[in-house]
Amino acid sequence: MIAPSALVVRTAGTNCDAELLRAFTLAGARATLIHLDALISSPEILQDADLIGFPGGFSYGDDIASGRIFAAKLKAKLWPALRAAAQRGVPIIGACNGFQILVQAGLLPGPPSNGTNTDSIDWPELPPEQELALAHNAGGRFIDRWCEFDIDPTSRCIWTAGLAQDFASLPPVVQRDVFRLPIAHGEGRVVARGPEVIDRLRSNGQIPLRYATGDNPNASVDDILGVCDPTGRILGLMPHPERFLDWNRHPFWTSLDPAVRSLDTPGLRMFKNAVRAAMEVKTA
Repeated sequence: MIAPSALVVRTAGTNCDAELLRAFTLAGARATLIHLDALISSPEILQDADLIGFPGGFSYGDDIASGRIFAAKLKAKLWPALRAAAQRGVPIIGACNGFQILVQAGLLPGPPSNGTNTDSIDWPELPPEQELALAHNAGGRFIDRWCEFDIDPTSRCIWTAGLAQDFASLPPVVQRDVFRLPIAHGEGRVVARGPEVIDRLRSNGQIPLRYATGDNPNASVDDILGVCDPTGRILGLMPHPERFLDWNRHPFWTSLDPAVRSLDTPGLRMFKNAVRAAMEVKTA
C-alpha cells in the first residue's frame, strides 16, 4: 500500500514548514512542500493530496491581519479545489497562523450540520460566512510558552481520537505534565460572531481541545484551544503539535516516567491519527 500524500502549503512568512513536513513524514505520509502561488497556478495538484497542512508563522508578514492575505487568496483562487478536498474527506490541519487562515477562508468551523453526520457534509459552492476569528491576546502581548490542555473524548475530531485514552491510566498529575503543547502567538484569542456559534460547536462535538482550567493564555472564549469542522477531519488550533513530536522537546522531559516516554507524544499521535484516517479513505 502506497503511503498517503501530504501537501504542506507555504508562502512568504510561514516558518513552521519543516516541522509540519516532519510531522507528516514521521506519521507515515509522503510529505511535499508547495508554495501557495504554485498551487494557485495548478489547483489540480490538490486532487492528489490525501492530507493538507497549513503551517504557522507570519504569512505575508501579517501586515493587514494574521493570515488575512493567505486566506483571501485561498477563497479567491482555490475554494473549489479545497471544497472538493473537504468533500472527499481529506484531513486538513492549520496550526497557529494556519488556524487563523482556516477560519478566515471558511474551512472552519465549516457549514452547520444536523449533528448526526460523521463522514461528509455538503460544502457550499462559495466560502461560508466567517463565524470565528483569532483576535489579539487579552493581555496585548505575544506569548511564547507551553500550555496545559484538556481533551474532549466525545469530540468527533479524528486528529484527537483516542488521545485521552492513551494516558488514561496515569495519575492526574502526570497527565497534566503530558498534555502540554507549545504556543507562540500574539493573536490567538478565539472569538465568535455570537454565543449561538459557540453553543452549536459545543453541542456538535466541534471543540476537541481546550486550555486547562487556569491556563488560558489569551482569554479565548470557552477556553477554546482548537476547533474542528462537523466531520472532525479539519482541525485548527493555536498551539503547535508539530513541535512536540519527540519527548525531548517537552520542557522537563527528563523527569517524565520512562513508561510515558515509550508512547507517542500527543503531537505525533495527532498526525498518526490523521494519516490513518487518510488511509481509510484511500482504501474505501
